[in-house]
Amino acid sequence: MPIKSFRPTTPTRRFQTVETRADVTKQAPEKSLTVGKKRTGGRNSLGHVSMRFRGGGAKRAYRTIDFKRDKTGIPALVAAIEYDPNRSARIALLHYVDGEKRYIVAPVGLKVGTTLNSGPEADILVGNALPLKNIPAGTVVHCIELKPGKGAQMARAAGASVQLISKETEYALLKMPSGEVRKVRIECMATIGQVGNVDHENVSLGKAGRTRHLGRRPHNRGVSMNPIDHPHGGGEGRTSGGRHPVTPWGQPTRGYKTRKNKRTDKFIVSRKKKS
Repeated sequence: MPIKSFRPTTPTRRFQTVETRADVTKQAPEKSLTVGKKRTGGRNSLGHVSMRFRGGGAKRAYRTIDFKRDKTGIPALVAAIEYDPNRSARIALLHYVDGEKRYIVAPVGLKVGTTLNSGPEADILVGNALPLKNIPAGTVVHCIELKPGKGAQMARAAGASVQLISKETEYALLKMPSGEVRKVRIECMATIGQVGNVDHENVSLGKAGRTRHLGRRPHNRGVSMNPIDHPHGGGEGRTSGGRHPVTPWGQPTRGYKTRKNKRTDKFIVSRKKKS
């Protein structure tokens, strides 16, 4: 999808780019598939800030996405491609032959009028969802389940894709976008193709206001704080911190390993490639 730039009439416009949304065919969402979304401002249920620098932003309605694709054997017609403010990818509105409507994450190349299916008998076509055991090795997939029946958890963002390397007795080997090779049970569902809106990562916000529209507040540096607020704070005049970079709670950053989930280590065949 093309990226639109502007003439540099202001310092902001010089660097600002936007998505053209030429692929979007319907502007208003399907009302029956939307629910209200309450903003937390980064606070938890106790009212304490658990995620810093969050708040404000444009009002959104949440679009209910079908990540399970559990209507097996029932064909669905792609009625529209829509914009979703809650995710980087586009979403597709499906009209099933039994009258039900659902949203799915739209892959690259999905067109209005296409008929989609899900289940073991579905064809290997873009947008169809099948168990990994029914997908040929080498196929590019997205929206992959980690547990059968739980719904897609991996490769849901714009441009994401995972390659099915091989299949064993109980597990399929998947190569993730990071280069990590991971084992997933062959009963898990996956959708054929790559997630659409590939150019999303190339968009330059260009001004602080667009960041605020997304609900992100200014992120101030540790060296600009006082010693009571951050380990890098304090000092006479400007300083560079005087120590290796750490979080406000003293945990090292830049390459420090924080993974503690040893329970799923057995599913990781090889770690992600080093940049």
